[in-house]
Amino acid sequence: MPSITTSKVSRWDQHGREHVVQVRKSGMSRELTCSTCGWRRSAQFLPWLKAQEHLTEAHQATVDPTA
Repeated sequence: MPSITTSKVSRWDQHGREHVVQVRKSGMSRELTCSTCGWRRSAQFLPWLKAQEHLTEAHQATVDPTA
């Protein structure tokens, strides 16, 4: 049975709201889930980039809290 790990990509929009996409890894596949709108996507390659793209396009969330 493959182990399951999770991480997240968070960005803030211009109104100060945080938007988060959870990245769940199980074996070779990764499932992306947006906690704001419920958007879901499977990604095998570059899941964090796809999560950042979703946050930018769907929520205009571009401010990286870790930067």
